Amino acid sequence: MKFVDEAYIDIAAGDGGNGCVSFRHEKYKEFGGPNGGDGGRGGHVYAVADVNLNTLVDYRYSRRHEAKRGEHGMGSDMFGAAGDDITLKMPVGTIITDAETGAVLYELLTPGERITIAKGGDGGFGNLRFKSAINRAPRQKTPGWSGERKSLKLELKVLADVGLLGMPNAGKSTFIAAVSNARPKIADYPFTTLHPNLGVVRVGSEQSFVVADIPGLIEGASEGAGLGHQFLRHLQRTRLLLHIVDLAPFDEAVDPVAQAKAIVGELKKYDEALYGKPRWLVLNKLDMVPGDERAAKVKDFVKRFKWKGPVFEISALTREGCEPLIKSIYQHVHAQQQIEQGVVEVDPRFVEQPAP
Repeated sequence: MKFVDEAYIDIAAGDGGNGCVSFRHEKYKEFGGPNGGDGGRGGHVYAVADVNLNTLVDYRYSRRHEAKRGEHGMGSDMFGAAGDDITLKMPVGTIITDAETGAVLYELLTPGERITIAKGGDGGFGNLRFKSAINRAPRQKTPGWSGERKSLKLELKVLADVGLLGMPNAGKSTFIAAVSNARPKIADYPFTTLHPNLGVVRVGSEQSFVVADIPGLIEGASEGAGLGHQFLRHLQRTRLLLHIVDLAPFDEAVDPVAQAKAIVGELKKYDEALYGKPRWLVLNKLDMVPGDERAAKVKDFVKRFKWKGPVFEISALTREGCEPLIKSIYQHVHAQQQIEQGVVEVDPRFVEQPAP
């Protein structure tokens, strides 16, 4: 199935039904009163976050979505029925914006969340509504109100705890395949990954986090070069970025430090907030470096890269160093979740004991 993370749609809620002008006609009642009912409400358009969807492909080829209009009012005090609502299922993480102004209207962040994105028009009033002591036979009625019509842009930002960052062929797909249930395409040529891959990493019983692998970045990505710029938005909701670096490139003329600096520069150009997220350095493909040269090579890279943060040395292919890394990631993600939820762990030694 093709991955689609952006789509444009037009929606129209149903118009309200018109009110009715009618009078009661009964035997032996010469002047029957008004009995024209109101029109029915137009159908609403809802959006619901569905955990079973992970792409917006359904809206790439189906752009127009209309709810039914309400029925018109009728005589004998009969009100029109409301129009049928429609519900649009969207992946969790979908952002709905106005296609013309770019203003963010709604965000679907919780599974099962249901929001009204277009309200149906109210039904018009029948002449029964206008009856009064001085107007015993009203002939007024009102038409139904129009339903809301909108042109919307749907944008999907995958919800992941950890995002993988790096050049093409840095080993991101191999890493996510080694530690999670994801099975991305892996090959020995650049841009193997053409769309984001999500993987669930299980650390222990009821302990897991989600990793997002996006296409590799190259210099100039923030201006549109390569593929990764299209998917950098998927890293904006992560709690941690792993900058994966190929420490043993096939081409000896390639400098891993220069490539790593280029990636960081593109990140900063794209979004300052994304650049400011917690970022760990992961030096990959150590299985390709002789054992007696590893320490010196890692030390030289960190020194020239001027890196002050956490550094992890791994081989995604052999899983060497992956276990300590994923445990550290889980501890960081779990701590961030507790902070966001306002949960503070208290040392049991300082908890006041109840009086005997």
